[in-house]
Amino acid sequence: MKPNKSPTKELSGANMDIDLASQKDISWSQDQCPLNKIENTTTHKCAVKNTSICDYFSGIKPLDTVLCSYPHKH
Repeated sequence: MKPNKSPTKELSGANMDIDLASQKDISWSQDQCPLNKIENTTTHKCAVKNTSICDYFSGIKPLDTVLCSYPHKH
C-alpha cells in the first residue's frame, strides 16, 4: 500500500454523525467544510450514516476533529 502523500487538514468542531454542522446557530466554534466553502453551499457531509463517505474524509482524531484531505481525493 502506497503512503498517502496528500496533506491532511484537521477541522475542529465536528459532531460524530459524522459531519461538520451546517447551521449557523451552533454553540461551539468549528471550521467550515473546505468543499462547502469553495462551492458556497452547506450540502456536503463528511459521512451520512449508512449511506456515504466523502471522498476527502480521512477519519476522526480525538476529541471530535475531522481529518480531511481536500482537495486530494482518496
